[in-house]
Amino acid sequence: MQLYGAHKLPGKLFIVEGIDGSGKSTQLSLLGQWLRREGYMVFFSEWNSSPLVKATTRRGKNKHMLTPTTFSLIHATDLADRIERHIVPALKAGAIVLADRYIFTAFARDVARGVSPTLVRDLYKFAVKPTRAFYFRVPLDVSLKRILGARAALKYYEAGMDLEMTEDIEESFRLFQGMIRDRYEEMVDEFGLTVIDATRSIEHQQNEVRAIIERDLIDVPKHPVRSLVIE
Repeated sequence: MQLYGAHKLPGKLFIVEGIDGSGKSTQLSLLGQWLRREGYMVFFSEWNSSPLVKATTRRGKNKHMLTPTTFSLIHATDLADRIERHIVPALKAGAIVLADRYIFTAFARDVARGVSPTLVRDLYKFAVKPTRAFYFRVPLDVSLKRILGARAALKYYEAGMDLEMTEDIEESFRLFQGMIRDRYEEMVDEFGLTVIDATRSIEHQQNEVRAIIERDLIDVPKHPVRSLVIE
């Protein structure tokens, strides 16, 4: 990773990445439960969750007003706010921060939407380098089946309908998520992402993630406090 400096704070930052339907959020939740049981302080951070921009993003999505550049700027603002107010304070406190999506989501989605890769990377130079970044690799048909099995329909932006590639929302999903997947695959070597085969059972994936994480926790003390809440 060339642009982002490694932090020297006592905590650890672990992130999960992958296309929609990769199962990364489930794995992160299970990881958090396990870490708490082991006695670590744990703090969660989720993509597009900052109160600073959450309402604006929702309104823009509902009215289909968001352009690729607007998307990029809003998500960068979201992460900057969360890093300053939540992630860095948690790392300073010695907590383990688990982030559901991080800078690589922007690098994949924004570029797939046509934003310059250089522009997007420059926009996120403020980001703290994660201790480890997991990429959950899954075929497009599997991700689509999982999403449609969990809810009635695909969402406009997750399917890339704003790009007007096709009027068929499922085909648009395959095309757009395929473009995102290709960007992720390019970043595996560029940023040293840890690849997890997300077609395997939930238990198998979780066991692998825990075994990898344990190597990064050798110098992290355990605490009687099970979780960390930062206002």
